[in-house]
Amino acid sequence: MAPEVEQLRDQISFLLQIAQPADEIVVRLTSPGGAVPQYGLASSQLERLKQAGLRCIVCVDTVAASGGYMMAAVADKIIAAPFAIIGSIGVVAGIPNFHRVLQKNEVDYHLFTAGKYKRTVTPFTEVTDEGKQKLQDDITAIHEAFKRLIKEGRPDVDIEEIATGEYWLASQAKEKGLVDEIMTSDDYLGSKLDDCEVIEITTETEQNRIEKLIEGGVSLFRQWTSSRILGAGEELEDIRQRFR
Repeated sequence: MAPEVEQLRDQISFLLQIAQPADEIVVRLTSPGGAVPQYGLASSQLERLKQAGLRCIVCVDTVAASGGYMMAAVADKIIAAPFAIIGSIGVVAGIPNFHRVLQKNEVDYHLFTAGKYKRTVTPFTEVTDEGKQKLQDDITAIHEAFKRLIKEGRPDVDIEEIATGEYWLASQAKEKGLVDEIMTSDDYLGSKLDDCEVIEITTETEQNRIEKLIEGGVSLFRQWTSSRILGAGEELEDIRQRFR
């Protein structure tokens, strides 16, 4: 998901320091998509592997749609389980508008901007034809950039046929050129075990302040209780003083 982009960045930065030219990077990708900037950055992170001359394989076991497929398309090869959901190459934006409700209740909403198109369609102002057209133009521009990214990664696809916002099962997506092979990630990694060493890269999440305090308190308590077995009297009193 989008919040994991920073984790992905750290993992790829680490791999770029240790990976050898003969290595292959396998990304298990599960994503229904989301905000364009985050997934654009995520696909750029995978692109770093290719720029470094490392082979990148994306395995999709359940879903790679919209921004998820934007990431997958950067890979050298896409492998998907038979019933994985693939595609949804499109862009969507929806904004509820309460302008008429405000008018009916005689409520004024004042919006101040500098720049003709700083705000085009908002929830509380009247939606103009010009504003709607500008928003539509912006969405279309993002879609065109999305299509170019797909075409660069998979030049043999019929981009106009597949960039309709539709999604398909992996078996159907393979026929359209969106997937290279039908297989689960477990089967793919298992097939490599005879010839390769498979190493999993994970990132430790940093503990927040409360977690650190709890862990520290538990550790001290264990030390104190275990130390009581050592003896009594003066020695026990010294231990209690140390952890007071």
